[in-house]
Amino acid sequence: MKILLLASGGDAPGMNKIIFNLFKKYKSNIWACEGGFKGLIEGKIFSLSCFEPEKFKNQAGCCIKSARCLEFKTEKGFKKGLKNAKKFDAVVILGGNGSFEGAKRLASKGVKVVFVPVTIDNDVGISEYSLGFHTAVKACCDAIYNIMPSMNAFNRCCVFEVMGRKYDKIAFAVAQVTNPDALISNEEDLNFSKISKIVRKNFKNNNSSFIVIRENILSLNKFVSTLKTMVKDIDIKTFVVGHLQRGTKPTKVDLKKANEFSKCIFKSIKTKNMLDAVTVKGGKTFLKEY
Repeated sequence: MKILLLASGGDAPGMNKIIFNLFKKYKSNIWACEGGFKGLIEGKIFSLSCFEPEKFKNQAGCCIKSARCLEFKTEKGFKKGLKNAKKFDAVVILGGNGSFEGAKRLASKGVKVVFVPVTIDNDVGISEYSLGFHTAVKACCDAIYNIMPSMNAFNRCCVFEVMGRKYDKIAFAVAQVTNPDALISNEEDLNFSKISKIVRKNFKNNNSSFIVIRENILSLNKFVSTLKTMVKDIDIKTFVVGHLQRGTKPTKVDLKKANEFSKCIFKSIKTKNMLDAVTVKGGKTFLKEY
C-alpha cells in the first residue's frame, strides 16, 4: 500500500507528532507532499524519511512544510493535484476547514482520503477539538503571566493581541484562564467608554490592567490611540503573541491528542471508506465517514 501525507494551511503544534507516528507505522510505504496542496500540484512528493520526522516529533512546526494554495481551488490546479493523488492508495490530509473542502473534492473524484483536524484556531466544524489549540492557548496565557509582573511594577495597561482570524475560541479560552480586565473577541466588545473606566479605576487603585483582543478586529495602533485619548495619564503597552502560538512546543495534551488521532488514521487506512475524518465529540476521539 502506498500512502501520501500532506499538511495544508497554518502549522499547528502536535502536527509533527502525527507525521512521526505515520512514519513509524508505514516506514517506506509513506510519502509526503512538500508544501501541502501546492506540493501536490507541483509533484513535490518525496519519501517521508527524507524529512527526518523522528528529529521533529515533539517539536512545533511542520517538518514536511505546509502552505496555503489558492491554485488548488481552480479547475486546472485541482486536476494536476488529482492526477498525483491518484498514484496513491490513501491520502492523509492535516489541516482546517479549507483543507477539509479539498479532502472532500479529492474523495468525490475517487481518491481515498483521511482528513485530520489540525489548526490552532479550533474552527473545524466537524470536530469540537482541533490539534494545536491547547498549546496555542497556553502560549497566550504564558505571555500574559510573564509580562504582567513588569506592567504591575509601573501600573501600566497592556493590550495582548491573540490569533484567531475570524474566530474567538483562542481569545475566549485565554480569558477564561487569565481573567483580563477586558476581552475584545468581536466588534461588539469595542466599548471604549467601559474599557477606559476600568483602566482608570485600576490605575487610581494603584493597579495595572490588561486587555485581550482577537486579531483582525481593530489594529493595535488604532485601538491604543483611541483608548489613550480617554486615559491620557496611563502608559499603555502592547504585545502581539503572534507566532508564539504556533511555535511553542506542543503541550502534553496536544501530544496525547496527536497519538489518538494517529490511531484513527491507522484504522481508516484499513477501511474501504472514500472519506473519513478524525472527529472529537464529547471529549472522545473517533472516525466519521463522509
